Amino acid sequence: MKQHIYLGVLLACLGLTCPLITGIFMDKLASKKLCADDNCVYTISLARAEEDYNAPDCRFINIKKGQLIYVYSKLVKEKDSGEFWAGSVYGEQYEDHMGTVGYFPSSLVSEQHVYQEANKTIPTTVRNLQKP
Repeated sequence: MKQHIYLGVLLACLGLTCPLITGIFMDKLASKKLCADDNCVYTISLARAEEDYNAPDCRFINIKKGQLIYVYSKLVKEKDSGEFWAGSVYGEQYEDHMGTVGYFPSSLVSEQHVYQEANKTIPTTVRNLQKP
């Protein structure tokens, strides 16, 4: 009887961890993004959050009204999708979140300062890097 209980617990644990092992499919937000450079590492602009935003999944960042955000890329809007930008929060009061890069709706922020134009169109797919 004890073995049946242990087996049941083991199977339940495997069933709960299986989605973590195989991954969870998430809808693609866009096929292209606009950046200032080929690797999307240079800051395009500084934006201020006009409203709070709670991230729906790990691709997004939480933002609070009044918070400053460094913008690194802007997704090219596709039909039936919202327009999202990628960035990281800025400011000492948000120190625990600084350095975390994620998406947020562009409609919830206002650009305060444009550092450089986002004039490079980059595909959002993973590039296969060739070894020399």
